[in-house]
Amino acid sequence: MTTEVLVNDFAIRSFRDQGDADYIAARMACRAALVTPFLWQSQQTVEKYLKCILLLNRIEARNVRHDLETAVAAIEQSGKIVIDLTQRTKEFIRHLDDIGRFRYLEISHYAFGAQLVYLDRAAWELRRYCTLSELPRQSKLVNGQRAPRVRIIGGHIEKILDAPNDPARGPLVWQNAFLGSRQRRFIKLRGWMKSSNAPLYLHPEILDEVLKYVYLPKDIVNAYRAHRRP
Repeated sequence: MTTEVLVNDFAIRSFRDQGDADYIAARMACRAALVTPFLWQSQQTVEKYLKCILLLNRIEARNVRHDLETAVAAIEQSGKIVIDLTQRTKEFIRHLDDIGRFRYLEISHYAFGAQLVYLDRAAWELRRYCTLSELPRQSKLVNGQRAPRVRIIGGHIEKILDAPNDPARGPLVWQNAFLGSRQRRFIKLRGWMKSSNAPLYLHPEILDEVLKYVYLPKDIVNAYRAHRRP
């Protein structure tokens, strides 16, 4: 196989397939009302789909790291591919950028059950571009209509949907109006909402002591230093 083919295989297996796994894990966490795992796995889902798009289109993005909006901007500015995202998906990506990347309650966070729909929509919209085929991206969302069924040849999610006994199939199709096994007009979600104040938000005076032992991102450190000032 050529280097071109092998790099594409890397993009699909390391980013799209792993993103599919993170997506199902995020759905499971949301169903269980586990805020931090849901936000983190959602962030990882979107990050991996975006990185797959970047690599398949050979868009240099070594400095993207975990910044989702930077990844989106790199795609949009490349001139190589145009991604069509709804405003709701853009807002969800921004929300994940703000709080989804924090796994240790470094900042205060919140989530609610209906965000599962936001995740499903974002996964549906982004995943269309995680392939070299033009066919999946021709499907569009239309207000008031069911999401079209989009299948990616050889996709990890498609393999799960086609395997009735796969243990991941149930968590994937549960109340899924976008990437499930059938088109749904209505879904029923558990109406939960949870929020937590971060320990450092409540007690910023311990920041310097904490920094003796653990790493915190520079932007978070600066924010808490400002928060601590009288």
